[in-house]
Amino acid sequence: MEKMNAFIDEPDCVSAENPGEKKRESRYFSRGRTIAEKYKYGTVENQEFLKEIRETLFAFGRKFPSPAGGSYYLGDDGTPMMERPRETWITSRMVHVYSLAKLLGYPGSEELIEKGLQGLAGELHDDLYDGWYAGVTSDGGILPDKQCYAHAFVILAASSAYLAGEEKARELLDHALEVYDRFFWNENEGLSCDTWNTEFTVLDDYRGLNANMHTVEAFLAAADALGDDRYRERAGRIIGHVMKWAKENHLRTPEHFRSDWSADLNCNREKPDDPFKPYGATPGHGIEWARLIVQWCVSAYGEDSEADKYISFAEQLYGRAVADGWAADGEPGFCYTTDWNGEPVVHDRMHWTLAEAINTSAVLFQVTGKEKYADDYARYMKYLDECVLDHVNGSWFHQLDRHNHLLTTVWPGKSDLYHAVQATLIPYNRRIGTSTAAAVSVIPYGCQGRI
Repeated sequence: MEKMNAFIDEPDCVSAENPGEKKRESRYFSRGRTIAEKYKYGTVENQEFLKEIRETLFAFGRKFPSPAGGSYYLGDDGTPMMERPRETWITSRMVHVYSLAKLLGYPGSEELIEKGLQGLAGELHDDLYDGWYAGVTSDGGILPDKQCYAHAFVILAASSAYLAGEEKARELLDHALEVYDRFFWNENEGLSCDTWNTEFTVLDDYRGLNANMHTVEAFLAAADALGDDRYRERAGRIIGHVMKWAKENHLRTPEHFRSDWSADLNCNREKPDDPFKPYGATPGHGIEWARLIVQWCVSAYGEDSEADKYISFAEQLYGRAVADGWAADGEPGFCYTTDWNGEPVVHDRMHWTLAEAINTSAVLFQVTGKEKYADDYARYMKYLDECVLDHVNGSWFHQLDRHNHLLTTVWPGKSDLYHAVQATLIPYNRRIGTSTAAAVSVIPYGCQGRI
């Protein structure tokens, strides 16, 4: 507990409306709750806190659909940034989010899901060469290339929408899986390639783990939605590779690879803060992989002791990422990237890293019962409330600098709700081996049960 207290001294966070002043006290402090209870895992106060955040997020994102259904990139206050492209990955994330909202009874969600599905079936789909464009520009032009990353999110969106009772999503899911199997999944390698040209005739030599990570999430969701364990088995094959590569690099997972799947540890050394292909190790991804490993192994093995070795590895992966990334420069928050010795490279704090840390600390506490993970969770909750929640405009600040001041160099505005909403649900998903939409769809949320 002493270590935790050392990390959670009051950070010098700033407000969105006046970067020269400290951010005002959270509005949640006014409700008669003690700080300890509000941030502590398992308390009624913490669950209420997350519910309030979640409902604020659902309200924040309601303006996402364009007339054609593709998702606008959202600005600081949820106003669409219409000059930016309408991208497939953001549209898919918003369909997923509002599918969760519908399952939780949030009013108006169905209309938003239908608009997003319209975009995925319409302006974002390539009717000539098949698959999904990376996005469309504000004037209707096409963003080049077909991305594994975007296609994985189409699978996730369709899986969640189908579980939320959107029957038309089943056709989308079947089609997305067929396209993915045809162009991205390599059965011999047990991994997915990354980027084709728009016509699906030229495959880029780059191979990336980020797209494969979201493929694991998508495959697990599809397996739950369809009852098809082929996709769970594929997720396990990807995870096997990731564990091997992490072990070879002192538990720092390589992100970038050549066409033969040899790691390119110097990729983007000259552009270290790239939002999708940053140089070095990404602690947030180590944390996210740890949670996905637990989800997969529990879904595959349940209470069988075979799951234990995977849970143990997930603990190690999470531990390395937290040791490298959290407060590595003396300020609270996670550094975006490190070098291969664990030294910070990009000190900026990205909101999604915190979201994944909240999720993984809660999941590891559930499966191990170790109090250190509950301590971590409380630390992250406090930091979220004091630095990352935008108590004025809503949602989460997407990027802060090393001193927890607002920054927009990588992520201007607040593009979507995916990471933030999941961080209000995954911590109390007691069906750890089940994807979030599947868990919400079949049991009252928060009920006990490991699988």
